[in-house]
Amino acid sequence: MSNDEPEIRSDLWSEWILSRRHAEDDAYNRTVRAAIESYADRVIDGAQLVAGMTLADIGSGDGLVAFRAIDRIGPSLGVILTDISAPLLRHARTLAAQRNVLDQCVFLECAAGQLGNIADASVDAVTTRAVLAYVADKCAALREFHRILKPGGRLSIAEPLFRDEAIAACALKKVVDARTPQSQDRFMPLLYRWKAAQYPDTEQKIAQSPIANYSERDLLNLVSAAGYVDIHMEFHVDVLPAASLSWEAFIGSSPHPLAPSLKVILAEQFLPEEQQLFEQVMRPTVESGRFVTTDRIVYINARKAQAANSKQSGH
Repeated sequence: MSNDEPEIRSDLWSEWILSRRHAEDDAYNRTVRAAIESYADRVIDGAQLVAGMTLADIGSGDGLVAFRAIDRIGPSLGVILTDISAPLLRHARTLAAQRNVLDQCVFLECAAGQLGNIADASVDAVTTRAVLAYVADKCAALREFHRILKPGGRLSIAEPLFRDEAIAACALKKVVDARTPQSQDRFMPLLYRWKAAQYPDTEQKIAQSPIANYSERDLLNLVSAAGYVDIHMEFHVDVLPAASLSWEAFIGSSPHPLAPSLKVILAEQFLPEEQQLFEQVMRPTVESGRFVTTDRIVYINARKAQAANSKQSGH
């Protein structure tokens, strides 16, 4: 970085990946890292990479998929890392230098649906992990992925599904709205306020939210509409006790980049007595390991048709 170039310290995406995702708690970070590494490995499996290929990892974040792919394939793999976050690209470049793989990497700051700096039919595989979930025009992004793939090239994605969490927030809203002044349940409104701060809580908001307005079948249909063939989808739902974590890690972390942490929600939206009641109810559940989480991930692998039969989906 030149002396004249302003330093970009952080943004929404880098702040979440590097800090708020794990609340800067080392133990919780190890647990989170193990989970996302397993997601990344499934994405790499689906890409079917071999020596000499070029991979475009879209929304590369801190480079997890890219660097694990390089570790697996070796020095002949070329990787294009794209992200809308300049701080994350800068962070990934630093990691690439530390890993001595900088000469295998190209870094591009761009949105998932705007890959104009990548030539048509120039990469062997396209991967995403938790990227399309935040893209408003998923169809445009999938068409861009299709454009840059070589004939026969592979798409491999893993995307979280938050629709059920949003539907649950809507249900909580209806329960709270239907309460009578005589209701004795003081905790339910607090629970709703927490969830509504992190997920859309009306049908209209769900329809307008990139993270909640699609299902696994919708994503499958979008991949098909973008011109891919040999499509395989797996929808994984894991209902498990939450990772053992401290109360501070629980309230300091958040489920996705667009969501404030519970700590921020409590400070900004709860009165002191409401904070006390919320902690009184929730903290024993969290610290005892009885708090349950549900992870929903959709994996899709597909291929761009060979040139003789390829449909360029409008390109």
